[in-house]
Amino acid sequence: MANLALRKLAKSYGSIEVLHGISLDVADGEFVVFVGPSGCGKSTTLRMIAGLEETSSGIIEIGGREVNNLEPKERDIAMVFQNYAIYPHMSVKKNIAFGLRSSKMPKVDKEKRIQEVAGILDMVDLLDRKPDQLSGGQRQRVAIGRAMVRNPAVFLFDEPLSNLDAQLRTQMRLEIKKLHQRVGNTIIFVTHDQVEAMTMADRIVIMKDGHIQQVGTPAEVFHKPANTFVARFIGAPSMNLLAGQIDGTTVSLDAGQQLTVPTLVQTQSGGVLLGVRPDDLHPNSANPILAGTVTLREPLGPETLIYVETPSGEIIAKADGRMPPAVGETVQLGADPENLHVFDAASGQALT
Repeated sequence: MANLALRKLAKSYGSIEVLHGISLDVADGEFVVFVGPSGCGKSTTLRMIAGLEETSSGIIEIGGREVNNLEPKERDIAMVFQNYAIYPHMSVKKNIAFGLRSSKMPKVDKEKRIQEVAGILDMVDLLDRKPDQLSGGQRQRVAIGRAMVRNPAVFLFDEPLSNLDAQLRTQMRLEIKKLHQRVGNTIIFVTHDQVEAMTMADRIVIMKDGHIQQVGTPAEVFHKPANTFVARFIGAPSMNLLAGQIDGTTVSLDAGQQLTVPTLVQTQSGGVLLGVRPDDLHPNSANPILAGTVTLREPLGPETLIYVETPSGEIIAKADGRMPPAVGETVQLGADPENLHVFDAASGQALT
């Protein structure tokens, strides 16, 4: 196992700069997920760590050793791709053993290692099968096993679950998380799916347009977003943002409602966006913010999403699933002041 460090890492293709000098420290044994929309630079970063892309500038360190000029096989990493790329003519055992093809390990030790990895992945009974006899989740485990068998310092996962159906994705998320808890290797995982990021990561790296927007635990990026991009990207449905003006710790919405936000760390005057997550916004609350008319309901079982047309525009709130307000009903929506977020309207940066 090893720590990983990126120092002002940049990547350009001709005159087009796609990664703008990002820096990051990943602790030994940490599970870090890079997440962001397509084209944000997350997969490019992963491929540079793996040695599959050259850096334009900056330094990559693995275990305290600079690896910029090392070949992929010399970096002590293993990569699992979106496409499993397992060999259809080989058995599960031979596919896993392929990860040791260049190893000088004695044959008996190789066999022991294969059995050990198969045991961790619960595939001992499948070793003699061919890939076409496996489910999609089992094939993905074979690809992971081929990476694991070498016991690399760092695992790199490039959107490995995106080709699976919803049920298998959920199953494999749990299996990869359990695997990390058992073996403890450093993992860098790339995805565009915020649910995967939130459920798997020790820390999340949120990227946009080749820049890191925020690094934090799942709880930090959800409850304390650094800017409006993070606020909208993390969470489903995304955070409601209402235009207003700030004066000290008071926010006056354009619709006329005035609110005191006790979590403000900056006092200033000017245009702001007041943010509140649907999870924190409820009808008939003791702390009303806005009134509006319910235009749509989305039942989710224990709770119901309600879309409410207000003087500040349409916003989304959550109601009890058993007795949600009816479409056409007028509701008062409120939230705990501690759960309100304020962002500068011009820069998008958090003021809370």
